[in-house]
Amino acid sequence: MRIAIFGSGSVGGYFGGRLSQAGEDVVFIARGEHLNAMLMHGLRVDSINGGFTVQPVQATDEPSKAGEVDMVLVGVKAWQVSEAAEAMRPMIGPETFVLP
Repeated sequence: MRIAIFGSGSVGGYFGGRLSQAGEDVVFIARGEHLNAMLMHGLRVDSINGGFTVQPVQATDEPSKAGEVDMVLVGVKAWQVSEAAEAMRPMIGPETFVLP
């Protein structure tokens, strides 16, 4: 399953990292310094259930580069949902589902 994590902060990063660990094809939508750090060093997750690093990591700040996906997991703040919904359009296909 190809999964896009739209908003790769604490919640999106955690669940996306766990899905990646489970063998799913995960692409992270991130921006700025967070994106650069992920691309250079991987995604590091510190958790009470055991920390881990996903490396290499697929990440971009352009949803169109991710292509069509099977699922979009939305991990943005409530006030960002409308903007995120518009931005994720290039990833949505006829069978894609979105998990807020």
